[in-house]
Amino acid sequence: MSVRRFWASLSTLALAAVATLGVAGAAVAADSEAAGGYVALGDSYSSGVGAGDYLPDSGDCRRSANAYPQLWAAANSPTSFAFVACSGATTASVASGQLGALDASTALVSVTAGGNDVGFADVMQDCVLGSEATCISRVNAAVAEMNSSLPGSLDSLYSSIRAGAPAAQVVVLGYPRFYQLSGSCIAGLTEAERAAINDASDVLNGVLAKRAADAGFTFSSVVDEFTGHELCSGDAWLHSVTVPVYNSYHPTAAGQSGGYLPAFRSAV
Repeated sequence: MSVRRFWASLSTLALAAVATLGVAGAAVAADSEAAGGYVALGDSYSSGVGAGDYLPDSGDCRRSANAYPQLWAAANSPTSFAFVACSGATTASVASGQLGALDASTALVSVTAGGNDVGFADVMQDCVLGSEATCISRVNAAVAEMNSSLPGSLDSLYSSIRAGAPAAQVVVLGYPRFYQLSGSCIAGLTEAERAAINDASDVLNGVLAKRAADAGFTFSSVVDEFTGHELCSGDAWLHSVTVPVYNSYHPTAAGQSGGYLPAFRSAV
């Protein structure tokens, strides 16, 4: 069996469910926050998909007890804590379904959003199942969206967050590079595909950083924390293609505690 056919066979176990950043998130109702409250917004990288130990009441949002917001809140005991990040969230669904958790007394907000807006789930599916040319073309199309439509979507979301929590410190977290190039992988994507995906992550992080700065928010990259722990590193803090498929290309529990948590903690 060829390398690419092996990966295609594994992926087709649940193609309908493939989602690099999770399945579609539902609107989340939230109680009013007290002074000093912390609100965790965003997509599956904040909800903790891939980290296991999902909270029973979180459903398809898959909020994990091992996710960085939960770990930070446990260590720092904010006055109140609203964990509303949800798998599959886009900038629009964060704005429409999660911002009810904010109010004028919210002191701290974290958010990851943007990857689903540019279809990174579909990008990774095309890369796993398609040719190298198909993969790179699909990555380039996502990069074009990052540079064209995504900035406006981020501006709209960040403006809404500021309106909902006018006094809060807002920390925007980025996304890791997926691959260590010239690493230990002997199966899966080609080096050209891996490099293109890493480059796209860098572009996405650059857009997030610029829009966050313009909004007066703090951007915290996780690239340094994940360096040496990418796929093909031999000590990955990210899932490759796996079962259940929704865990694919998400941080493990170690990626949340060793990658996202320190990046968030350093910004607060």
